[in-house]
Amino acid sequence: MEIILGEVRESFKSGKTRSLEWRKKQLTALINLIQDNEQKLSKALFHDLGKHPAEAYRDEIGVVLKSADYTLSNVEKWVAPKKCPISLVFFPAKGELQPEPLGVILIFSCWNFPISLALDPLIGAISAGNAVVLKPSDQAPACSSVLANLIPLYMDSKAIQVIEGGPQICEKILLHKWDKIFFTGSAQIGRIVMTAAAKHLTPVTLELGGKCPTILDSLSTTSDLKVAVKRIAGAKWGPCSGQACIAVDYLLVEANFAPTVIEMLKKTIKRFYGEKPIESKSLARIVNQRHFERLTGFLKDPLVAASIIHGGSFDEDNLMIEPTMLLDPPLDAAIMNEEIFGPFLPIITLNKIEESIEFIKSRPKPLTIYAFTKDEKFKRRILSETSSGTVMFNDVLIQFLCDTLPFGGVDQSGFGRYHGKYSFDTFSHEKAIMQGSFLIEIEPRYPPWTDFKMKFIRLAYRLNYFGILLLLLGLKK
Repeated sequence: MEIILGEVRESFKSGKTRSLEWRKKQLTALINLIQDNEQKLSKALFHDLGKHPAEAYRDEIGVVLKSADYTLSNVEKWVAPKKCPISLVFFPAKGELQPEPLGVILIFSCWNFPISLALDPLIGAISAGNAVVLKPSDQAPACSSVLANLIPLYMDSKAIQVIEGGPQICEKILLHKWDKIFFTGSAQIGRIVMTAAAKHLTPVTLELGGKCPTILDSLSTTSDLKVAVKRIAGAKWGPCSGQACIAVDYLLVEANFAPTVIEMLKKTIKRFYGEKPIESKSLARIVNQRHFERLTGFLKDPLVAASIIHGGSFDEDNLMIEPTMLLDPPLDAAIMNEEIFGPFLPIITLNKIEESIEFIKSRPKPLTIYAFTKDEKFKRRILSETSSGTVMFNDVLIQFLCDTLPFGGVDQSGFGRYHGKYSFDTFSHEKAIMQGSFLIEIEPRYPPWTDFKMKFIRLAYRLNYFGILLLLLGLKK
């Protein structure tokens, strides 16, 4: 490991990663890697998670291509220094902001989207001119292996390296000093990463999870409701069988409206996954036995099991769990206090949909709040009275795909942000530069001190440049 880290550090010290040419070359190489090896990547995703090729392209392969193309088209503009407005008090000085790379970056990716959550941050780190060590998740071994084998064939193998392994390797990696750590995963492991980073005062971006609530208002038309229900179902069971930080975690709906919504959800599940969803090729499987047991463990609570109104079956041999709905499970149960990260959808009924605001506020800040409503006043209340990493009105998931909006959490759902220009900023230091001039010398800034100089200094912080100039002309001493 020391040899690998030494090579990466020397690559950055050489200065080659700072050049715009190197950045563009690596981004182009990454695009070629994806395009040349789409089938290999898709097979690896099926091996690790049972993802259908269409889901693999939608959520992983296509995401990386889109992100790399966008970054390649804009990186030249991003690296250029930006003029910074300066008060006339400082005339004729000039100011600018110049982005510079942080150095050697450590990226920990997660198993649920093992390709996109590895390569999307890598795109940002490269665009900012950094050298990178990528640590894929050992819980998606086929994807980890394919990245470790392909990246050196396409990209600068000295400046961009992949280290595979489990928890012991992660512990060793964290003993070293990094210039930035980017972590995607659970809050539990995030705390370990932060603790290790604190020893070296290493800045950290944490992309964690959280229970993402979905508010469903009583929409005015049947067609709108059908679209809303379809989108909710897609965001609960579509992304990796609910094993996604931005998946719908639970649904908030008025009690008198719930029966209609439940029946529509049942029909949608049947439409998406057929009569036997557990045998569907369109439903991803649970990643491993440990997570399977964690999920089925939720149902060992008799009160939780009694709240199941649809689904509930599973196939342990194939690690498959049927899309499952629960109506008003106990609010103190584990399923309502831990991130589900699986195909269970609790439906919580309220007397009035406005009560959803207090319900969300009483719990840790989520990564995303989804709300389906046409009530503009209600929207404003959600925005002003709740806190979350993102709010998405009348749709789901697509906020993650938008390169012009930042993605990230708040409080327990993480901190820091990335995507598009925000990824570039995350892996850059924006250096402030001020260019002074010999044209004018303001003597009152120096001792020996006088009453006049005291007056001048006071006014300098209150007046613009021309006010000070008039003072100088009228009160020379």
